[in-house]
Amino acid sequence: EVVALASSRSVGTEVSYGDKTLKVTNLDTYDFSDTDICLMSAGGAVSQKYSPKIGREGCVVIDNSSAWRYDADVPLIVPEVNADAIAQFSKKNIIANPNCSTAQLVVALKPLHDHAKIKRIVVSTYQSVSGAGKDGIDELFNQTRAVFVADPIES
Repeated sequence: EVVALASSRSVGTEVSYGDKTLKVTNLDTYDFSDTDICLMSAGGAVSQKYSPKIGREGCVVIDNSSAWRYDADVPLIVPEVNADAIAQFSKKNIIANPNCSTAQLVVALKPLHDHAKIKRIVVSTYQSVSGAGKDGIDELFNQTRAVFVADPIES
C-alpha cells in the first residue's frame, strides 16, 4: 500500500500514483509503526524534524534531501556503488542518498576507480533554475527581460 503524506494544509488533496489517485494524509499524525519504508523528499528541514521520529517507530526512511548526507550514523548509499554500506542504516533507520548529479557521476566513476584508483576529481554542474520552483523561473524570466530592455536586474 502506498500512502501520500504532506502537511496539514495539503490534507485531502489528491495526487496521481500510477493509475490511481491518492488522497493526501497528514504527516504530523500518521502512525508509521506498521510502515516498512518512508521515501522522504520534503526538504532538509522537514526531514530533520520527522525522520528520527519515523525511524524510532521502526520504519526505514530513505531521504532525498541533504539533511543526513554528512551524518556518520546514516549511510550515504548509491546502490550500484556501495550497496554493502546499507547495513549501517539500523543506527537511526535512515538512509541518505547524494544529490542527483553526484549519484549518476559515481555510478560512472566506480568502474574506473576499481581499475585505477581515482585520487581527485573536479566537477562543475550547471543545474536548471526550475529546481527552485515557480518563483525561480519567474525571477529568471524577469531578469532576462530586464537585460533585453536595459532595466536594472533585481534578485
